[in-house]
Amino acid sequence: MDKQKILIADDEANIRLLVSSMLGKDYIVLGASDGKEAVDIARTQKPDLVLMDIMMPNVDGYTACYTIKQDPVTKAIPVVMLTAIGHELNVKLSQEMGADGYITKPFSIDELLHEVKRVLEQGG
Repeated sequence: MDKQKILIADDEANIRLLVSSMLGKDYIVLGASDGKEAVDIARTQKPDLVLMDIMMPNVDGYTACYTIKQDPVTKAIPVVMLTAIGHELNVKLSQEMGADGYITKPFSIDELLHEVKRVLEQGG
């Protein structure tokens, strides 16, 4: 079976590297440094899952998530939001933008793997 593709969208290169090292053994990991790039990669690469930071330059994670969920080409791709702020408002906003899950930074490898598996098994 082909490895599933996961897109990590985060403006912090060290977070992208961290996620890539955590998931790279089992998945093909793509990277984006802002929301616009994330939307472009989602459209061209059709990843199986997008891990989306909320606070990014150019286009933020909420907007990028909403854009992905509104596009017929990408709307089936599950999006899990990553944020350093574990606040109820963020959860509510993420759900309103169509996010399929939510991980608060800093996260452990177990938390990340659990959420990735949960969302991929649900098929979004």
